[in-house]
Amino acid sequence: MTDPHSPASTHGFSTRAIHAGQEPDPTTGAVVVPLHLTSTYKQDGVGGLRQGYEYSRSANPTRTALQDALASLEQGATGLAFASGLAAEDALLRTVLNPGDHLVIPIDAYGGTFRLISKVLQRWGVDHTPVDLGDLDAVRAAFRPTTKLVWCETPTNPLLGIADIAALAQLAHEHGALLAVDNTFASPYLQQPLPLGADVVVHSTTKYLGGHSDVVGGALVAGTAELGEQLAFHQNAMGAVAGPFDAWLVMRGIKTLGVRMDRHQANAGEVAEFLTSHAAVSSVLYPGLPDHPGHEIAAKQMSGFGGMLSFRLRGGEEAALAVCERAQVFTLAESLGGVESLVEHPHRMTHASVAGSALEVPADLVRLSVGIEDATDLLADLEQMLA
Repeated sequence: MTDPHSPASTHGFSTRAIHAGQEPDPTTGAVVVPLHLTSTYKQDGVGGLRQGYEYSRSANPTRTALQDALASLEQGATGLAFASGLAAEDALLRTVLNPGDHLVIPIDAYGGTFRLISKVLQRWGVDHTPVDLGDLDAVRAAFRPTTKLVWCETPTNPLLGIADIAALAQLAHEHGALLAVDNTFASPYLQQPLPLGADVVVHSTTKYLGGHSDVVGGALVAGTAELGEQLAFHQNAMGAVAGPFDAWLVMRGIKTLGVRMDRHQANAGEVAEFLTSHAAVSSVLYPGLPDHPGHEIAAKQMSGFGGMLSFRLRGGEEAALAVCERAQVFTLAESLGGVESLVEHPHRMTHASVAGSALEVPADLVRLSVGIEDATDLLADLEQMLA
């Protein structure tokens, strides 16, 4: 049996979440990884690095522990921790793309991702095509000779669309492209894209991995050591690394990821059923519902359906805004994945950057990040929000 503290451990998910990369401190026996608040390290002679550490942008022991844990949870070769999810995305995109290249993105990608690609990379000479990733024929038609990357979210933000990771990986590889999967909504507890054929996984660790709305961070996990080395070079060269305290907070969150996700999705299932039967709601977007168009694929590649859902109001945008403003147990706020339940209006909040584009989201849409409170209190709040 492998050592549970090794990133390559074959133990169960929650055992690895608590132990992988997090050996007790050899000096004191402390069971929690120390917080290494240092910028530089004493060297054993000129050029003689002590266990590979010289400067904390390049490497820090607390960040190393988190990166090893991330690699273990996603079953990847290399984990890398960044200052934010968008910093991780930027490092990945500038590692695998060059001016003149093209990438395929989801038709309802996260607004920050779309802004980075359309407002920053496009000026750098990288083109993109938005596609419904659930339509494999449309994806196939979007490939060009210059396509180097397929960017996938599944479930998507905020329309909860589902893409077939294995099928997309096959398509991408047939065209000489890589597949990147933003796994933020599902978390590695519910979905692991690398064994399904993806080349790299992206996370906003701010969300479910951190889990307590007290840290901003991002991560990449590469499927191969070769790609991991390329990404690590750019992580160091570009410098948007996770600080040691941020890395420590994400590690603390990871330890309870399994038990939190069980409660998140149990509550989300009850909320989805409640909303489905409510007269004010025209549709509920949640992959756990049998009539969701991606339900069967989600059931195949996920071990659960997660804590995120969206719904549309029969009363249009004004009704959606009123629902958000009446929240009491739910908190009107951006972000997601924390222990507290959040409600937001994507059209005016998280996805305002896609207004007027092909990715514009419906104005009557409300997005929920269902937390781990008592489900009865969440349902009662929704009842009065929708009254």
